[in-house]
Amino acid sequence: MSAPPLLVTCGLPYTNGPCHLGHLRTYVPADAYVRYMRRTGEEVVFVCGSDNHGTPIVVSAEAAGVTPRQMSEKYHEHFDRTFRRMGVVFDHFGMTDNPANHARTTAIVKQLIARGHIYSQVVHQAYCTKCRRFLPDRYVEGICPHCGASARGDECDQGCGKHLEPGEIKEPVCKVCGTKAEFRDQEHFFFRLSAFKTYLLPFLESVRGTANAKNYAIGWIKEELHDWCITRTLDWGVKFPGRDDLVVYVWVDAPIGYIAFTEEWAEKAGRDWKRYWCGDNRVTHFIGGDIIYHHCIFWPALLHGAGYGVPHAIVASGMLKVDDHKFSKSRGYVVWTNEDYLDRGLPADYLRYYLLAYTSHTKELNFSWKLFAERINNEVVNIFGNFVNRTLQFGQREFNGIPEGGADPAIMAEIDKTCAVVDGFMRDYEFKSAVDAILALAAYGNTYIQGNAPWKLVKTDRAAAAQVIRNAAQLAHALALLIEPVMPEKAQECWTMLGYSDRIADHRISDAKKPSRTGAIPPPRPLFARMEEEKVIELDELLHKRVRDADRKSEKIPVVSLEEFQKLDIRAGRVLSCEPVNKSNKLLKLVVDIGTEKRQIVAGMQQFYKPEEMIGKDVVVVTNLAPAKIFGVESNGMILAAGDAASLLVPLRPVEPGSKIR
Repeated sequence: MSAPPLLVTCGLPYTNGPCHLGHLRTYVPADAYVRYMRRTGEEVVFVCGSDNHGTPIVVSAEAAGVTPRQMSEKYHEHFDRTFRRMGVVFDHFGMTDNPANHARTTAIVKQLIARGHIYSQVVHQAYCTKCRRFLPDRYVEGICPHCGASARGDECDQGCGKHLEPGEIKEPVCKVCGTKAEFRDQEHFFFRLSAFKTYLLPFLESVRGTANAKNYAIGWIKEELHDWCITRTLDWGVKFPGRDDLVVYVWVDAPIGYIAFTEEWAEKAGRDWKRYWCGDNRVTHFIGGDIIYHHCIFWPALLHGAGYGVPHAIVASGMLKVDDHKFSKSRGYVVWTNEDYLDRGLPADYLRYYLLAYTSHTKELNFSWKLFAERINNEVVNIFGNFVNRTLQFGQREFNGIPEGGADPAIMAEIDKTCAVVDGFMRDYEFKSAVDAILALAAYGNTYIQGNAPWKLVKTDRAAAAQVIRNAAQLAHALALLIEPVMPEKAQECWTMLGYSDRIADHRISDAKKPSRTGAIPPPRPLFARMEEEKVIELDELLHKRVRDADRKSEKIPVVSLEEFQKLDIRAGRVLSCEPVNKSNKLLKLVVDIGTEKRQIVAGMQQFYKPEEMIGKDVVVVTNLAPAKIFGVESNGMILAAGDAASLLVPLRPVEPGSKIR
């Protein structure tokens, strides 16, 4: 019996903001895997779609003055277009708000109800008396009941990371208006997740994928499984069967989207979607590391409870850092796929290469423009591109193309060995190791051509020089076929330069071990261009400007009225004496003449000014601050200074002590 077809999905992008590198950390490896598996002869279907429901989209849409559907459509089109620009090509890219997903979600929820896996319970849910509505998920903020950190309604995003059920958050506050919320009773519906513990543990032991996904989920299950509230008080979403005031929680209908998208594709392709989701299957989920809990615990329990097949493999990526900092849109540590990269004319294949080759798929990936340029220049340009270019340039110049004949057995053995290594790594989701093996074959080619020096050999033994180029061309042929899942556009360019007129993607990976074509080739040109230092500096400055701008925005400077400002009594003063504060290496004790009296003031300026140079200086003093004791010394005022080096604010012209600053 033939193996079931391979269905590959990616975690759904959320339609309330644009695509960034954090998204591509999942989608590019999935696309490379799909491309590779297809070219081994596998039947592969690649589906995804946009995640359109939940409170964040409602909040964002309200702020933008549009409907949730309008916002979802805008970003759905954005992601679809961006993925295609990056060479990530799905067989179908749907929307969770489309009729197919509403229907499939309703059908599955009804099956779960009929099988006794869903029950109702009255819960205490946060309610805003000012907005006059219950506050689900992102509409409410408060304190995590588990670790005490600041948290949002559905997740402790600033602390322990635990999922929070409605009513669990402490000290709830309405995120919309800032009003302290109160708890009120409301009926909700729960999925009996706790009953699936004995099923989930053996499932996770046997499911394929990456160890980080399995081990993380097993740890959660062994700790404790709580039943899961699967309804929310919203208008936007899939209505819970029989209720107009409740919708299904987004983490129920979003993964069901995988099934709905398969249905939509199957209808167009004339296939049966049940072949991919019912009974034994090979559904493989590529996800980000932040949604392991949902895909390894909630999702297989829902599928099993409803009588569907469960995932065959779950592949979780590591997280992303930008310039050695934790990825953060609010702090500016973000690289936008279009604005910062594609729209600036940078090749999609370069970014695909970096995302796949920088580190193991399960480890943390750090992106910086300097590291990016180093990897592209040192590996893609200097190793791969250099080998292909010198082979084809010499072949064209001396032999009008690629000489006739077959490659040496040693060359074919090296290609055969590389193909086997790459195949093992790709099937184990070790994409970096697979790319390393391909680059090692390119490095082997460089060493081979350098060691045999055909530019010298051609002067004494033209036939031997021709054989060197014939061998090198066979290596270039294999390299193009192997690198296509990683860099599809550049692989096609290389294929065309080797004299082929068809699509490289239509060839099996195993064709790398077949004799390559000989004869005339088009005029060769460099396959890759270097990342020049000026460009790297420009891109790096763009990133750091964004960080600086974010820092300025995060400084919460209160707005004061003119009346409030006029309450400050700011006067010119003159320093009469100055000495260090005992046992402090930062503080100075000054006596300042402010006209009507002499004031003792403590200021943190010792590292910038010597006591003797302060005497006689004119300064600006806030005189009506409440007295304070600093290091046991009373201070009655504040001397104004600017910047980290405490540059004193002084009058431009001489003024008498006590003159009021207006």
